Amino acid sequence: MSVVEERPDAGRAAKVAVGEAGRRRTFAVISHPDAGKSTLTEALALHARVIGSAGAVHGKAGRRGTVSDWMDIEKARGISITSAALQFEYRDAVINLLDTPGHADFSEDTYRVLTAVDAAVMLVDAAKGLEAQTMKLFAVCRHRGIPVLTVINKWDRPGKDALELMDEISERTGLTPTPLTWPVGIAGDFRGVLDRADGTYRRFTRTAGGATIAPEETLPAAAALAREGDAWQQAVEEVELLEASGQDHDQSLFLDGVTTPVLFASAVSNFGVGALLDTLVDLAPAPTGMATADGAVRELTDPFSAFVFKVQAGMDTAHRDRLAFIRICSGVFERGMVVTHARTGRPFATKYAQHVFGRDRESIDVAYPGDVVGLVNANALGVGDTLYADRPVQFPPLTTFAPEHFAVCRGRDAAKHKQFRKGIEQLDSEGVVQVLKSDRRGDGAPVLAVVGPMQFEVAQHRMEHEFGAPVDLDRLPYSLALRTDEASAPGILAAARNAEILRRADGELLAVFPDKWGLRVLQQNKPELLLEPLVAAQL
Repeated sequence: MSVVEERPDAGRAAKVAVGEAGRRRTFAVISHPDAGKSTLTEALALHARVIGSAGAVHGKAGRRGTVSDWMDIEKARGISITSAALQFEYRDAVINLLDTPGHADFSEDTYRVLTAVDAAVMLVDAAKGLEAQTMKLFAVCRHRGIPVLTVINKWDRPGKDALELMDEISERTGLTPTPLTWPVGIAGDFRGVLDRADGTYRRFTRTAGGATIAPEETLPAAAALAREGDAWQQAVEEVELLEASGQDHDQSLFLDGVTTPVLFASAVSNFGVGALLDTLVDLAPAPTGMATADGAVRELTDPFSAFVFKVQAGMDTAHRDRLAFIRICSGVFERGMVVTHARTGRPFATKYAQHVFGRDRESIDVAYPGDVVGLVNANALGVGDTLYADRPVQFPPLTTFAPEHFAVCRGRDAAKHKQFRKGIEQLDSEGVVQVLKSDRRGDGAPVLAVVGPMQFEVAQHRMEHEFGAPVDLDRLPYSLALRTDEASAPGILAAARNAEILRRADGELLAVFPDKWGLRVLQQNKPELLLEPLVAAQL
């Protein structure tokens, strides 16, 4: 008899897990920089009535600052540089919303978030259409089988033609757009939307600065025509074109990644945001069984399991604690339960468990599949780790990107050596940077390796303001990193004088080169040397 069968409450717990999982909607908001992700995240929270007023990152007087961009450097730059988790209830559903960095330099953080969601909301700027980062994120969602719901944002500003945007989505992503709403008024003259489900008109009324929920008035078609005239007639004619081309929503095709439902909105004005919330509750998939590292599936009814997809420090400036974000995959999580840390085989106590709302948190007693839970001061946990109860499981490891930029990091104040070492170790464990060491430079001058140079700015800012150890970064000329071993390292250094051998925290040896030409010559002349590409996500 299995451990689960011996427990008298196991059957009841399994039923509860399935029922509660059915209420969960766990999704990420993804887009190109400046498309309005953080503004939309805040607008969704506003419409769910969990905050009272909204404001962009550079909020005007009297407007509340964004709930998802909480780091000082994010507010100063007006961009998201780290993912943020928000949980709130709407209708009879529990929403787990993950806001992600928009800048390409932080693609690794975005990729990790996408391992923890069941759907994605792709935000497209009405004026710019599908930009480079948007296309990369579409590709990641497709690769992971994540259904995508598209929101055409900023329709209150001049932009492209609506039908032109539908063609662009179809041609560049291969997904068939199936609009659920259609704009009344061209881009820059956003009056409301035609609801394709019943043919009614949802008319929007602006509020001061978009700080509160925009009132909506639902009118029948005849009243809409009388009020909006040619703008309504044009919307009706364009919807007829969509119907003629078969661009109608089909739930199975959406879940299979063949189509993408489309909504039109203005997040900064709170236009169309309520429809997005309703659509997520009605159409986005609930959690299902999760694939494991051995190709099996951890079902919702199995005992508790979860994986760590993000580690973040510095969210609470008063305590300088460390928060590990876990996505619950199966079973019921109860605060205080002792689970197993799969990587070490050691027990892990979950005494301090919290739900997260941007920077704010509150303790929780229970959570279910699909939920994102923050474990406080979980120093033993790293990104990609698996936790489980009763029945062992291991979820697939998370991808580590191949770094393309390198810099030597040195503390400015020798008296702050302890703070320097602690800060570097923390940034490495969070995945903010990869910390590499070499015999040539010593422990006091580690090499920081990153995907994009803006990560250096974040590392410097946090070292100074969070750990009290200001640092200088001296950029190195390398742009390529490959895996090697102890046997090949001497041969590489002898044959390629412009190369260097660095060791990662996990013990992996990396050979770094300034360009592909020197590497190509080395591989031709010394084919016996081990030089393997690092695994990188398709971003």
